[in-house]
Amino acid sequence: MLGKELLRYVDHTLLKPTATWDEVKQICTDAVTYKTASVCIPPDFVGAAHKAFPELNVCTVIGFPLGYETTDVKVAETEQAILDGANEIDMVVNLGKVKEGDFKAVTSEIKALKAVCGNKVLKVIIEACYLTDAEKVALCRCITDGGADYIKTSTGFGSGGASIEDVYLFKKHIGPNVKIKAAGGIRSVTDMKAYIEAGCARIGASAAVELLKNDLDEDY
Repeated sequence: MLGKELLRYVDHTLLKPTATWDEVKQICTDAVTYKTASVCIPPDFVGAAHKAFPELNVCTVIGFPLGYETTDVKVAETEQAILDGANEIDMVVNLGKVKEGDFKAVTSEIKALKAVCGNKVLKVIIEACYLTDAEKVALCRCITDGGADYIKTSTGFGSGGASIEDVYLFKKHIGPNVKIKAAGGIRSVTDMKAYIEAGCARIGASAAVELLKNDLDEDY
């Protein structure tokens, strides 16, 4: 798989708290040049990115990175992000509700955000490093029943990131309309290929273009 083919799976990501507009502009430029699946950027930059790069598929994060905002706040964040030009939303589940076993509330929140998203893509970040396998399986059902488009492994801000084992677990328990995004700690071309081969439709990575630069120079 060539570099340009790998990058079609990548949400080119910049979510560090000190991100500046100049840095966001650079990853947007890279995303347009190398045709990544999207850029995933902080909500505050969505409007400017959409205006400067109207052809670009812009993704942003909601309830990030802890997920414990109220559903009303997450809905308002999502409405604003879509108004600003986001086509994809990566929301964080309420992990407290997960730990309480209140999966009905988790599903209800996912449904509320998907209702706002409509035909735009909703990915649900479960922060797998904090969860038992039983909780992960339950969240696969929540995400399926909630109508979301993707289950996503991690924020990249937790105590651990993606794992191949989790991808295999998700594949067994998600519905047929749910895809998988691996994110967090994916820092090599070997990792990217392994996650795609395991069944991921998206990869969240901040270093993908840099890692593949030599291949890209030949491909483009």
